[in-house]
Parts: sequence; C-alpha cells; structure tokens
Amino acid sequence: MTDITSDSVAARRLSRAGGTPAAPSGGTREPLEGVSQNDLIALAELLFFAYRDFTGGPDAALEEYGFGRAHHRVLHFVYRNPGLRVADLLDILKITKQSLARVLKQLIDKGFIMQRAGNDDRRERRLFVTAKGSRLTEKLSALQTQNIEAALATLGAGADDFARRFLFAMITESDRPRVEALVKLASGTRP
Repeated sequence: MTDITSDSVAARRLSRAGGTPAAPSGGTREPLEGVSQNDLIALAELLFFAYRDFTGGPDAALEEYGFGRAHHRVLHFVYRNPGLRVADLLDILKITKQSLARVLKQLIDKGFIMQRAGNDDRRERRLFVTAKGSRLTEKLSALQTQNIEAALATLGAGADDFARRFLFAMITESDRPRVEALVKLASGTRP
C-alpha cells in the first residue's frame, strides 16, 4: 500500500543527485552526523526484512481463511478498540471506503466481526470482534509479540523504550498526537 507522491519522486531524484531530501514534515533536515546515505538505505533494507519476518507468521495463519494483511489490520484495531466507528477505522488505516467495505464484508460474512448501530446515532456503524475474531486476533498477536519479545531480549535493558521512541518517530509528525492517543486508549501506556 505504498503511496507514490511527487514529493517522494523529487526526494529520490535529489538523493541520486547527492542532495539532501526534504524531511517528511515538509521542512528541510540536517544530515545526521556520521550517518551516510548508504547507512540510511541499509537501515531501510533492514526494516523491509524485519517487516517481512514480523508479518510472515500471521500471513501464513491468515491464508488459511483466505485473508490478507488488510484483514489483519481491521481485526487488530477493532479488537483493541471495541465499538470502533467505521469512520474512525477508515481514518486509522488510511484506505478507501471501497477497500474497507470489501474486507469488512468478508470478516462479517465469515463471523469474525459484527457491526451494530451506534447508541446515540443509529446511522453510525460500530464494530466489534466476535469470539471467533478474538481467537484469531489473539493468535496473530501472539505470533508478532513473540517475535518482538525475542528481538528485545537480545538487546538488553531499555531496548523496549528505545524501540517505542524510534517507531513513534517514524510516524508522520502530524499523525503523532492521534496515534499517541489511540495507543494510550488501547493499551493504557504511552508510545
């Protein structure tokens, strides 16, 4: 679900020309002292490999149901936020209504998610995982948290705090307050 924009194209061209690409927030950034462009590219590659292994176990489990990563993301956020409004889920996932509708229909039809009208506004659609949806979500979460726990264990004390701060810093600056509130709401902890 990569979004190719003219800014990212311009950043790649500038990078190839030896310049410093603009920071994601739109301003310019200073190059990191002692960190070359090749070092940054290597870190990006490591992120690709880590993501591949982070999603590998859940991908195999989801395949048994004919589901993919979009289904996983919906299950995850609905599980962590019971009664989540469809409009809020669209905002979290940053996908089109059409994409969500297809995935949501499959999850509802197969009994993993249920949809209810809002208490105050009957037009609102509120989402909840079913017992079946909870079991699958917990299985997927266990696969991923085991992976994270094993990685953190190799790094020693404070690794979880550093990883949390690094991942939070990777989020677009304008989205950070919303993500922070969502993560706090769902887990009771800070990002």
